Amino acid sequence: MRIAVLALQGAFIEHIQLLQSMGVEAFEVRQLGDWQQPHDGLILPGGESTVQMRLLRSLGLLEPIRQAISDGLPVFGTCAGMILLSRGYLDTMQAQVLRNAYGRQLGSFHTVGKVEGIGNDIPMTFIRAPYFDSLLSSDCQPLATIDGHVVAAQQGHQLATAFHPELDNDARMHQYFLQIVLSHCSQDSSAAS
Repeated sequence: MRIAVLALQGAFIEHIQLLQSMGVEAFEVRQLGDWQQPHDGLILPGGESTVQMRLLRSLGLLEPIRQAISDGLPVFGTCAGMILLSRGYLDTMQAQVLRNAYGRQLGSFHTVGKVEGIGNDIPMTFIRAPYFDSLLSSDCQPLATIDGHVVAAQQGHQLATAFHPELDNDARMHQYFLQIVLSHCSQDSSAAS
């Protein structure tokens, strides 16, 4: 299994290190040539969503990534990555987000919460975090709420969190994503035979 990690800006190295500690091959996507390498899933990291969108456009990555996700490539977006998946950005996830919903850097916080199907004690680090303002389809299911706001959701092969699981010493969110990837790989193998 190979996971592509968008490495234009933001917290990409922490995702790569976590995946590698789990025995998963991960590589950085900085340009179109990187994206064209074989991969089974994609992580869109935290950072600045506006900067990431501008770079995706200027580097010719926007449409190939959007198309791959639309075609079923498993993707995990964290914080800014969650924003990128939503309406008005890549438009692959039927959801709207409120950017910087928890305020500026001083509004950052850490808590522990329940994520459906994963655990009741998931560490959650929020840094200038968004939250889902609305889920626009019954296909887009909430997985976690904090203070009445949806902070994690899944729509089929797309997983998104407002928090940064890569910054905590807990790999369960990434394990959950890798199960989505494995399921997708199994479906592709069955369809090919």
